[in-house]
Amino acid sequence: SIQIFANTSTLHGIRHVFVYGPVTIRRLLWTLAFVGSLGLLLVESSDQVAFYFSYQHVTKVDEVMTNSLVFPTVTICNLNEFCFSRLTTNDLYHAGELLALLDVNLQIPNPHLADPAILAILQEKANFKQYKPKVFNMQEFLARVGHDLKDMMLYCKFKGRECNHEDFKT
Repeated sequence: SIQIFANTSTLHGIRHVFVYGPVTIRRLLWTLAFVGSLGLLLVESSDQVAFYFSYQHVTKVDEVMTNSLVFPTVTICNLNEFCFSRLTTNDLYHAGELLALLDVNLQIPNPHLADPAILAILQEKANFKQYKPKVFNMQEFLARVGHDLKDMMLYCKFKGRECNHEDFKT
């Protein structure tokens, strides 16, 4: 019955409307509050649905022309932190863990997940048997194994003129 549903429902207020027994002022007030809230919900919802289906949109475009446009500041970030082919055994020995290529024991972590060609190169460079480490300079390392803009830039054109890596400061 409706009373059983109302008493077991989590819908707030409905159990006060459909109670067993005679009609009381409290029950009438709950009914009025419940029906009023439901009516407000339906009115607001129907307004929002009607607004959505009216497909209103506003597009505003301002175009400003200028004769002297300064070359923009451009930031190019390569997601590869370093050029893998430039790494040496000494680099791996000192920075392999930092680069997440080696673990704390200077071993390749999860070799089964690596690309076989890359794994072969990494295994060759990470062979530290009878290896005597040399001095390591982090600044020199970053300058040497970092990416060059001239290698990354495929095409550049600004204001109808071709540009290249020399037009940028790094």
